[in-house]
Amino acid sequence: MRKNPKSRCTKKAVSKAVGVCRLYSALQEKCLDHLQADEQVKSIRCNVPLDGQDFTSDFMCQKSDGSYLVRECVERKHIAKPRNLSLLDISRDYWIRHGVNNWGIVTDKEVHDA
Repeated sequence: MRKNPKSRCTKKAVSKAVGVCRLYSALQEKCLDHLQADEQVKSIRCNVPLDGQDFTSDFMCQKSDGSYLVRECVERKHIAKPRNLSLLDISRDYWIRHGVNNWGIVTDKEVHDA
């Protein structure tokens, strides 16, 4: 996601995040709720900037075992767009270079099925 998106913003406070989370889609809201309810997730950071990039990752979480996970939220109808594919590749590569191997994409299908 761009660092300064020009879309609706919902602010939500959850106990596992410091401060207020800024969410730019219903999919992000549902993903945040899922992460908040996950007993293995110890802390949540929203819209984490990628050094040297003009965009952020949706969620970076620390798990109770000390490892990290990163989740990017993309609606299925938008996932195959070249720009989104490029951003997802950049995010995945960035986090792997920083030692985070638990990287994944959350789509509206997974959220509705959960």
